[in-house]
Amino acid sequence: MSQRDHLVRCITTDGTVTAMAVDSTMTIQTMQQLHDMSAVASAALGRLMTGALLMGSVLKSSKASVTLRVNGRGPLGSLIAVADNQGNVRGYAEHPQVELPLNARGKLDVGAAVGKNGVLNVVRDFGSGQPYTGQIELVSGEIAEDLTEYYARSQQTPTVCALGVLTEKDGHDVVLAGGLLIQLLPMATEDAIEKLEKTLATLEPVTTMMAKGMTAEEMCRRALEGFEVELLDESPVHYGCNCSKERVAAAIGSLVPREIRQMIEEQGGAEAVCPYCTRKYTFTAEELEVLAVEREKTFGKKKKKI
Repeated sequence: MSQRDHLVRCITTDGTVTAMAVDSTMTIQTMQQLHDMSAVASAALGRLMTGALLMGSVLKSSKASVTLRVNGRGPLGSLIAVADNQGNVRGYAEHPQVELPLNARGKLDVGAAVGKNGVLNVVRDFGSGQPYTGQIELVSGEIAEDLTEYYARSQQTPTVCALGVLTEKDGHDVVLAGGLLIQLLPMATEDAIEKLEKTLATLEPVTTMMAKGMTAEEMCRRALEGFEVELLDESPVHYGCNCSKERVAAAIGSLVPREIRQMIEEQGGAEAVCPYCTRKYTFTAEELEVLAVEREKTFGKKKKKI
C-alpha cells in the first residue's frame, strides 16, 4: 500500500495500549484545493478532518459516521468534518480564506483562528436509532488538545491525540498531513502507563516524523516503543462526499410549496452548491414545480390524518 493516505491500527500484544495513525496528506491537499483555503484554515480544518478519520475508523457499521463540529468564535467561524469507517472524510470551514500572522513561535496560529471561547460537538451516528451526541468546551482551539479532552470527559478513556498539517513556508499548499491517536485500555498496568508516558515525552510532532519518511505504521511503533506491537489492520483514506442531486432535491422538497414557487418566480429555477465538495446542482422551473406539487400532496395527506 502507498505510504500516503492510509490509516493503520495497532495494539500492544499485552492488550494494554492501542495506537492508530493516518497519513492524510493527499486528502487534505484535496480539501485545500476544493475550498481554496488559506494556510491557517487548511491547518485547522485539516487537523479536524484527520481527527475525524481516526475516530471514524473504529465505527462498526458501514452506515455509521462521526461528525465533528467546532466553533470557537474565532475568525474561521464554524468548522465541520464528517468521516465513516470506510476511509471517507469531508469537511468545510465557514470562512476558509482567513489569514492571520504567525504566532510567537513562528507557527500557524490555529488556536487564534479557531478561537477557544466555544464548543466541540461530536455526533456519532450508528446508522440506526438516535445518534449519540457529546459536547465539551474548547480547551485551546488547536483541535488535537480539544479531542484529547473530549475523550477524557465524554469517553472516560485516557487518550493522547496528535494532529499535524504542514504547509509551504511562502504559500498555502499543504505539504504533509497526518495524525496519531493513542489510548490506554482497561488492562493497562502502572508499569505500562509509566513506560508509555516516558516514550510520549520524547515523541516528535506528527509532521516531523512524516518529513523524516516515517509511515503511519512506523509512527505507531515509535509511539509504542518498548512494547511488543501487533498490526491490526490498514486501510486507504480519501476525500469523499456523498452529495447528489437527489439529496438536494429532497432538501428543497422539504420546503413549503409557496417557498419553492417563490424560487421559480424570482429566479426562474434554483442552484445549490454542496458546502463539502463545491459541486453545483441546478433545478429548472419545471423540476421545482414537480417538487412543489409533490410537497402539496404530502401536506394533503397530513391534513387528512389530522
